Amino acid sequence: MTSMLRSSTVSDILRRSAARVPNRTALRFAEREWTYRELDAAVTRAAAHLLSLGLRHGDRVAAYGKNSDAYLIGFLACARAGLVHVPVNFNLTGEELGYLVEQSGSSVALVDPGLRGNVDALGLALKHVLPLRDADASLLEVARESTTPSLDVEVADTDLAQLLYTSGTTSRPKGAMMTHRALVHEYVSCMVDLDLTEHDAPLHVMPLYHSAQLHVFLMPWLAVGATNTLLEVPDPNEILRRLSAERHGAFFAAPTLWVALANHPEFGEHDLSALRKAYYGASIMPGPVLERLREAMPELGFYNCFGQSEIAPLATVLRPEEHEQRPDSAGRPVLFVELRVVDPDGNDVAPGEQGEVVYRSPQLCEGYWDKPEETEEAFRDGWFHSGDLVRIDEEGYIYVVDRIKDVINTGGVLVASREVEDALYTHPAVGEVAVVGLPDEKWIEAITAVVVPKGEVSEDELLGHVRGKLSSFKLPKAVRFVDDLPRNASGKILKRELRDRFAAS
Repeated sequence: MTSMLRSSTVSDILRRSAARVPNRTALRFAEREWTYRELDAAVTRAAAHLLSLGLRHGDRVAAYGKNSDAYLIGFLACARAGLVHVPVNFNLTGEELGYLVEQSGSSVALVDPGLRGNVDALGLALKHVLPLRDADASLLEVARESTTPSLDVEVADTDLAQLLYTSGTTSRPKGAMMTHRALVHEYVSCMVDLDLTEHDAPLHVMPLYHSAQLHVFLMPWLAVGATNTLLEVPDPNEILRRLSAERHGAFFAAPTLWVALANHPEFGEHDLSALRKAYYGASIMPGPVLERLREAMPELGFYNCFGQSEIAPLATVLRPEEHEQRPDSAGRPVLFVELRVVDPDGNDVAPGEQGEVVYRSPQLCEGYWDKPEETEEAFRDGWFHSGDLVRIDEEGYIYVVDRIKDVINTGGVLVASREVEDALYTHPAVGEVAVVGLPDEKWIEAITAVVVPKGEVSEDELLGHVRGKLSSFKLPKAVRFVDDLPRNASGKILKRELRDRFAAS
């Protein structure tokens, strides 16, 4: 195993921390605590169990569950066993769930017992559906056994560790192929640019199926040997209680959750003086909310994190000391990321002008799973084309203007507008439809359907029609009726005009 001499895999992250600080608490979840030594041994047991099911190097394993210690162990066990972890949004059901499992070629699914019915209803050709926790013969039960088997598995850092599915302009998600090397490089960028230390005592609440919580925060903090506390769901009441009672020093939340915390009636009653590092990202933070938070907690350092799943996902950071002069900036590139802002011909734009941000980085995915044409398009000209429209200033700070792709960021979750449009078009009274995201204090961007009807139809009727076709988070928050849709000379619908028109109404 000569490649092990220079190994740099996701599994090595935990193993090295366990060797360095074996008796320190690595993870707290519910009533359970794991030291680094215990967590490392649990991962080896779980990895051996997965391999005992007949899985081979490179096989895909779907993970369909809410936050838990078992979910984390499942991810790390796949990494240690040379398997490819496929995180699935636990809100997905029906065809959307089935597509991710089938398109990834997953042969085993790790599932929370409460979600098992959603998987069984699809009749998928899975070899095994293994409960993550709270059931007999669960992965957690195996991980807590007293005997740790030897595991003779060689995993290269060029092997795939995960397929991160991300929605684009089409209705079908794409699986970004993340190698161990890409993820480990990104962890180092996070440690450096987000000032992560072993003393931070972070609280983790956002879903681990999302790359931000898992790869920007939880895994890098495990790398530095911090004590991590994990909540199953991001409940504002519980978050405020934990931050105060347990004296956590660091915390990440999507802007939607920061809005909920800032507006919470008991926000000012909790002692948050131990909190020193506050991170936000995954969508645009409303300026007034950020200003209100900074005024309420002037000693707290805020970090704006920007990127996308294909880059593992952190690309740029605006640090606390940079917020005063550039509160609306997404910052500058992190340690292992190089970026440019280019026009449609691939030429660098001048400072202050708008263009697409493109990247070169060892953090980048290898392409999209089983989608060679989409991969070639995204990685053309030797750069990864993000689809994000930004401007850049003379000192290299970027400012996000819009998404080139028609993707709506609702509550920190990306939804393809075309997917919602396709569902609405199945109603016979819909003549034309354009779906846009409108500014919203709760959702950041509220999914809004602008419909040209061709018959009598109401908002309630349309929403009821698509309710059985889309997951709940993809449902429009409102329907607006118009006589026609604005178009350019070539006939393309001008969604920017719709956003401007209805945002002002």
